Order: sequence, then C-alpha cells, then structure tokens
Amino acid sequence: MKNLKKVTTVLLLAVCSAFFFSCSKDKDKDPEPKQLTPSETLASTPWETTNAKNNKGENVVLTDANVSNFVGFAYFKADGTFTMYNLDNSPKMHGDWTVSADGKTRTVVAKNDAGAVLFTRVVDITVLTKQEFTYRIYPNANDKTVYFDIIHTPTTHAEPKK
Repeated sequence: MKNLKKVTTVLLLAVCSAFFFSCSKDKDKDPEPKQLTPSETLASTPWETTNAKNNKGENVVLTDANVSNFVGFAYFKADGTFTMYNLDNSPKMHGDWTVSADGKTRTVVAKNDAGAVLFTRVVDITVLTKQEFTYRIYPNANDKTVYFDIIHTPTTHAEPKK
C-alpha cells in the first residue's frame, strides 16, 4: 500500500509538472507582430499635423502660407475613404485615398458632397511608420530644390461629426 501511494504521488507530480512547463513555454512565445502594408499603416491611426520643415531642415510654423493648407487632422479609413479637418475641427475635405504598394506616394481624390471630383493630389511620402507620417510638397512642381515636409503624428483626437 505504501508503494502504491509513492507511485501515485510521483505520477501526480509528473503530470502536474508536464502541464506547468508546457503552459509556461506558451506564455514565453509572443507571436511575431504582423508586418503592415503602407496602406494599413496609414489607416491604423488618426493623424495630426504637428510640424513642417523646409528644404533646409528648418522648422516652419504651421500658419506659414506655404504649409497652412496642409495642416489639420486626417482620418484615412481602411475602405479607401478619408476625411480631413482643420485644427479648429471645421471640415477641410473628404474623398478617396490610396498609397502605392511600395509606400512611396499617397494619392487623395477630394470630392464635393455630391461625389464630384474637386482635385487629385499625389505627394511623395518620406516617412511612413506607426509613429510618423511625413509627405513632401513642392510649391513649384518644376523646382524640386524647394520643398516642405508636412509631418504628422498619431492623435487620439476623435473625428468630428459632420
């Protein structure tokens, strides 16, 4: 009878140990984070214009006439639509958007409330991560030496209601 108790105890400890060690290994393995496409990265968060820099790397105030039209909150949705608002929450524009598969350009097609196209704008993306979205604008499309980088960072600002 004593031997049966010892054997039972040893078997019970072995089974418990197997469960303990197999579960702890599962906890130690974090799944590898999914690599987002450029479009998924842009749509992953709302963005706020937080800075602008000129071609010399100098900060440009967001009220400067060269950059003020590009300042605000941007909401890029996974369905390919977007809305943008000025920093005072007034509507700026809405329409459709895409990012090239290589993440080098972003295109917005602004539309009026009837759905007619107002304009299409393609910009070069210089940074696109979950922490920063920066694109470049050229005041004169024929002069690539003068440009402004429009810098956005994620925001928790709720999208205003229309």
